[in-house]
Amino acid sequence: MANAHTHDHVHANTPCSPQDVETFLNDAEALVMRQGARMTRIRRKVLRLLLESAEPAKAYDLLANLDGEGSAKPPTVYRALDFLQESGLAHKIESLNAYVACGHTSHSHSAVFLICDTCGGAEELHAVATNEALQAETIAAGFKMTRAVVEVRGSCRDCNA
Repeated sequence: MANAHTHDHVHANTPCSPQDVETFLNDAEALVMRQGARMTRIRRKVLRLLLESAEPAKAYDLLANLDGEGSAKPPTVYRALDFLQESGLAHKIESLNAYVACGHTSHSHSAVFLICDTCGGAEELHAVATNEALQAETIAAGFKMTRAVVEVRGSCRDCNA
């Protein structure tokens, strides 16, 4: 899988990112309704901003781009981000304190992010064996895991070239 990677800015280069924003927003709304919740205007706008972002997005950057959404305040954005994570529509990259959209709503998975210390790029990896091992080990410890985000720091393929 060859991915173009420039060093102008951080990339949220995730295989989970949907390609058609409008279709995905409609699918996300249907998913949320099946979950018994509602996709509010703010939640939809925050999800759209995540989908359109070329990099992991910080909450305050999202807030600054919520133009036309009235008096949105930081707690409003954080509530929307929490909702999107709980719904399986977004992941938080803790070490970057930033968020990315996840288009794989059809399955639940733990996110594994490869974060480049050189260029700051972030790529989601489908580490099936890692996720299965993590689940097995948490079960063996008597822990019921609901979700996990694994962050691996190092150098990306482009910076290693």
